[in-house]
Amino acid sequence: MHSKADTLSLTFGALSDPTRRAMLARLAQGPATVKELAAPFSISLPAITKHLKVLERAGLIERGREAQWRPAQLQAAPLKHASSWLDTYRQHWEENFDRLDTYLHNIQKENRND
Repeated sequence: MHSKADTLSLTFGALSDPTRRAMLARLAQGPATVKELAAPFSISLPAITKHLKVLERAGLIERGREAQWRPAQLQAAPLKHASSWLDTYRQHWEENFDRLDTYLHNIQKENRND
């Protein structure tokens, strides 16, 4: 079992590649085979398989065991964990922007009263 930090590292590492993000977007529509996932890309099947292994290692997909078909399926739990982690920082920045907005509003009022 990975620690939370390790899980986040695996998740963000997997999401760092646009090909893998595109694969996840496709899998959000439902399970797909390797060939279906490879169709939009001009890269080799071994390269596609490597991308799938990264996604699988991060827990973002699960591969079926149905004979040769082995469909991949999206697993959303790591994305939810990453989103929660990012929300902490979003809240921080929103609070900072709110304070900045108040500050700028007060400066504008002062300038109008001068």
